[in-house]
Amino acid sequence: MGTNSPYSDTGAHSERGHIVIMCNKGSLTAFHCVLAYLDSLALISFPEFPGCHRVATNMVLTSSERNALCMPILKSYQNVLAFIFAIEEINRNPHLLPNITLGYESHNSLHSHGNIVQNILIVQTGQDRIPNYMCGRESKSLALLTGTSMATAAQSGPLLELYKFPQLTFGSFDPILSESDQFSSLYQMASEETALAQGMVSLMLHFSWIWVGVAITEGPKGLHFLADVTKEMDRNRVCMAFVKMIPVDPLSYMAHTQQHEFLVGESSAVNVVIIYYDADSLNDINYSIGLHLVTWRVWVTNSQWHADLTGKKFLLDSFHGTIIFSNHHEEISGFKHFVQTVNLSMYPEDIFLYQFWYWNFNCLISESDCSLKNCTPNASLAQLPANRFDPAMSDVSYNIYNAVYTVAHALHEMTLQQVQMQNTGSGERRTFSPWQLHPFLRSIQFTNPAGHHVSLDKKIKLDIKYDILNLWNFPEGLRLKVKVGEFSPYAIHGQQLSLFQEMIQWATGHTETPHSVCSDSCNPGFRKSPQEGKAACCFDCTPCPENEITNDTDMKNCMKCPDHQYASIQRNQCLPKAVTFLAYEDSMGMTLAGTALSLTSLTAAVLVLFVKHQDTPIVKANNRALSYTLLISLMFCFLCSLLFIGCPNTISCILQQTTFGVVFTVSVSTVLAKTVTVMLAFKFTVPGSRMRQLLVSGAPNYIIPTCTLIQLTICGVWMGTSPPFVDTNAHSEHGHIIIVCNKGSLTAFYFILGYLGSLSLISFIVAFMARNLPDAFNEAKFLTFSMLVFCSVWVTFLPVYHSSKGKVMVTMEVFCILASSSGLLGCIFFPKCYIILLKPERNSLHEFRNQRYSGRKNPF
Repeated sequence: MGTNSPYSDTGAHSERGHIVIMCNKGSLTAFHCVLAYLDSLALISFPEFPGCHRVATNMVLTSSERNALCMPILKSYQNVLAFIFAIEEINRNPHLLPNITLGYESHNSLHSHGNIVQNILIVQTGQDRIPNYMCGRESKSLALLTGTSMATAAQSGPLLELYKFPQLTFGSFDPILSESDQFSSLYQMASEETALAQGMVSLMLHFSWIWVGVAITEGPKGLHFLADVTKEMDRNRVCMAFVKMIPVDPLSYMAHTQQHEFLVGESSAVNVVIIYYDADSLNDINYSIGLHLVTWRVWVTNSQWHADLTGKKFLLDSFHGTIIFSNHHEEISGFKHFVQTVNLSMYPEDIFLYQFWYWNFNCLISESDCSLKNCTPNASLAQLPANRFDPAMSDVSYNIYNAVYTVAHALHEMTLQQVQMQNTGSGERRTFSPWQLHPFLRSIQFTNPAGHHVSLDKKIKLDIKYDILNLWNFPEGLRLKVKVGEFSPYAIHGQQLSLFQEMIQWATGHTETPHSVCSDSCNPGFRKSPQEGKAACCFDCTPCPENEITNDTDMKNCMKCPDHQYASIQRNQCLPKAVTFLAYEDSMGMTLAGTALSLTSLTAAVLVLFVKHQDTPIVKANNRALSYTLLISLMFCFLCSLLFIGCPNTISCILQQTTFGVVFTVSVSTVLAKTVTVMLAFKFTVPGSRMRQLLVSGAPNYIIPTCTLIQLTICGVWMGTSPPFVDTNAHSEHGHIIIVCNKGSLTAFYFILGYLGSLSLISFIVAFMARNLPDAFNEAKFLTFSMLVFCSVWVTFLPVYHSSKGKVMVTMEVFCILASSSGLLGCIFFPKCYIILLKPERNSLHEFRNQRYSGRKNPF
């Protein structure tokens, strides 16, 4: 035991030199921190050691706090064993450093920056008082193995760089040490963890965990990981529910325990929390979790994390189901056997093994010489449960193993070069300087006994492949880490993550794969509506508007269906619209067509009746020829409605409007001619007058061709400028595309209707003026009423026509044609048919004269 350091252990030394492992402030899991923290905390934990390393302190720890700080440190003794195992394995290897035996020494800095500098001076000069003077050493150390604490590097770096002393770090990769030119003599054994965040986010996506908490330990590594994981989460639309930073100082952590209740007090919807554990942290963030028994959360963490080893013996454990991303490495053959055979007799001067033995094997301490007695017979580390000592090599231990082999291979290459350059045959061996090792360390490449390629060149060193481990700890104390998958950044995209999901045991509160979302997924037919002031993963589900769909979950926008398709009732798919029109097969088309043909037949029957009784007074009255013309035009009015039924084509669309306009113009102008004839016959009775001559000459008969010619002119202009055409209407009726006739020019269409309306209004006014003229067969009253019905139908038609769509619009147009034509037929001709068929005695000249005479005495 050296006086300048609390602990110094020297192995077998060679003539040429030895490797030094330096114990620094920083890590619970790195070997340098094991030595640093194990010694100091053990002194507090074992005040009953009589005469052995008693230290005065004002810090008072409860039993649970002491266990939380001390017990995880004992697990790190594996790193010491990995260091010794590598040296002994190399010394037994006849092909590596033949005839040279590696030695080692260790130093403890006791968390003091001053002690770090002091111990480095001891390593380099053998004393710490006069720099640049070698004292008490036959040989110099060639390399220094330390952790990766930035605080340690800041203290040791300048002094080591001054002498170009090789320093190999075995903790997790620190990007600051790699990027800075200040540490050109420092080599990091660990690969850069560029794929860790990618692997963790891939796991989130695999299980659809999009609402995740993140906790990191304070320091550059934690911030670097936070930047990486934030970038990956943003790229893959995974949201952070919270981001918390844990102080690295354990006393500061305990003083602010209430500030770290996020581990148990955050929203219950956050069922998954990523914990980035930095090996340089001196606190145990598991302490708070374990106190609260958080059994419903899934913890996803890195390989530097370790489960709480206090062994509470409870049935439940907060960390059961934890998912760990561990650096992939092959098993080192012989290491487990070496660990199982380690005992006090092999390394009697190892005070840390001494304390480890005391803690685990119920030993007593001799007051005379501080030796252990009455320990468990045949005690071995192999007898300890997993919650006390895990014989499987950890990532840090593996880095220590590779670091020792790296120095050994570099020294081997340098030795071979020196032998080749030796000119004398005296056999004298030259002494090596540590700085001479750098070229060999930079270029060294070898395959370790596990078959893993090792190199310190960053260009050659590949990204880490991760084993995904699942912690089985039910019942508490089982502590099994079971491999359930891998993540390889080199694999094809989409195949980087491989999982055996059926092997995963989830946190105690979950019987199936847990969910971790801020808002439940929006099913197809709904879109995400962001909640104001919240993360993108928090949203409401809003139904898609009419004729819009979403065909996948969690879509931000609804997609409008094409015109030839329509949205389903669930609004999750677009269905093809059925092509339809007012067909004869439809019930409505069949009804309208039957009505039109029936009314046409009825009109034809009236015409035949009138022709048969053409010489009777009631037929001859009011111009027989005009009555025939009106009946024939009404027949065409009824028949033209059939043009609106059936599949439209270009010819039918043109004939619909022109036929409708012309035949109705003939009908209305005929009514006007009949009305004018009545007026001339009864108002102007003076022989020889001009109006009487107009009646005698048949001038009213010219009204029909004149009015029809005007309508034909309008139709000709319409057809020549913007004729009707076949069109489709995909919006008026849900789920259907309706084939319709587009009017082409609405102005021309309304001009035709306006012209018909003007003729109808004129006819109505003239008929109204002649309604009281005396005559037994005067049809002025019937003409008045017929035009009233005609105008009422078409005035009602306009607003209804504009408010209807699709087939209803066509149906309304056909109905108005039939209704208005029926009004003319019924009001004008049914009274005459009644007299002809049922009252024939009134259809005679004698009766006509009697009615006329009585009509003069009692005007109508």
